[in-house]
Amino acid sequence: MIAVLVALCFWHDEPASPRPGKAQLPPLAADARWPAFHGGGGLAGTAPGKLAQTPRLAWTFKTGGAIVGGAAVEEGIVFAGSGDSRIYAVDIADGKAVWSYETGDAVEATPCAGQEAVFTGSGDSFMYALYKETGRLKWRYETGGKVSGGANIAQIDGRQVVLFGSYDGTLYCLDAATGKVVWTYDTPNYINGTPAVAVETVVFGGCDGKLHVVSLHGGTPLRQIDTGSYVAASPAVEGSGVYTGNYGGVFLKADWQKGEILWRYGDGKTPYFSSPAVAAGDVVFGGRNGLVHCLDSAAGSVRWTFRTAANVDSSPAICDDKLIFTAEDGRLYMLDLKNGDLLWSHPIGSAVTCPPAVAAPFIITGSDDGHLYAFRAD
Repeated sequence: MIAVLVALCFWHDEPASPRPGKAQLPPLAADARWPAFHGGGGLAGTAPGKLAQTPRLAWTFKTGGAIVGGAAVEEGIVFAGSGDSRIYAVDIADGKAVWSYETGDAVEATPCAGQEAVFTGSGDSFMYALYKETGRLKWRYETGGKVSGGANIAQIDGRQVVLFGSYDGTLYCLDAATGKVVWTYDTPNYINGTPAVAVETVVFGGCDGKLHVVSLHGGTPLRQIDTGSYVAASPAVEGSGVYTGNYGGVFLKADWQKGEILWRYGDGKTPYFSSPAVAAGDVVFGGRNGLVHCLDSAAGSVRWTFRTAANVDSSPAICDDKLIFTAEDGRLYMLDLKNGDLLWSHPIGSAVTCPPAVAAPFIITGSDDGHLYAFRAD
């Protein structure tokens, strides 16, 4: 078993000075938020609100490195990590910096906004908790490997906890207020993705090729589902169903309560790194053959496919019967969810593996060119 290094540190650092005053909240709906990777919770990748079919570029924000992890949006602030080792907070209204905080390595993980702090993993093996308004360090926790997957939030007996995996093969559950360990769950290989939370249960995939189902209370193992190849993507949970793809070219639906695979899809050759979005009987995901696939979530049969010019590793989002995703051909796409017809696309230029965040009317994505891009679909 990989040795786990655990060190809790309440060291405080001085972040970059925030802008004077509090960022003004733009005219967003009260539920216009994207607090974690794929929206958090069950990671279904869905967002409320309305999106016009012709978004306009509202602003861009430059960082010093590639942005491969998604953004989180909470209370009018966009949180994102960069290859320059920093975590950024940006005003969604005008794209101006609120604060930034430097970690010890590239930040590939999607931030997760909690009650008081934003939580972000780094390639330096730490999970950081930063106060949302100022960027000041609340606590940090060291694991035995880099943390490239986003964190998720849950409640245990009235207290908020942070769930995330590490390259040391361990899933961690920490107290969000103190950073102290609530429980850990060990696997024999890397954990790349974000854990999904549903019905007092945590479901996640790993490079051991399995979907792990553990109890939220105590981290006790409930069951494992063998997918046949390593799982780099984050699963999406809807009801008793869990959806994920693997490196071996198989996308599947399983019953996480029974531990049974319900159907499989794929050619056995095309790796799936894209985390699926699930809504209204559809499950949608991308592949390394340039295709976006929309399947009937009950039967696994094809509803439609859409071809891009490059790999689609990013995870799509669903809002207002529209599908939003990025591709390594350097474009941001919007499709009609019902039939897969192209409604709109925008050339970013550089390759994009960063999944879009949707807080209607805003669509936020990052790029390998180091910029955050905000589009407004009024």
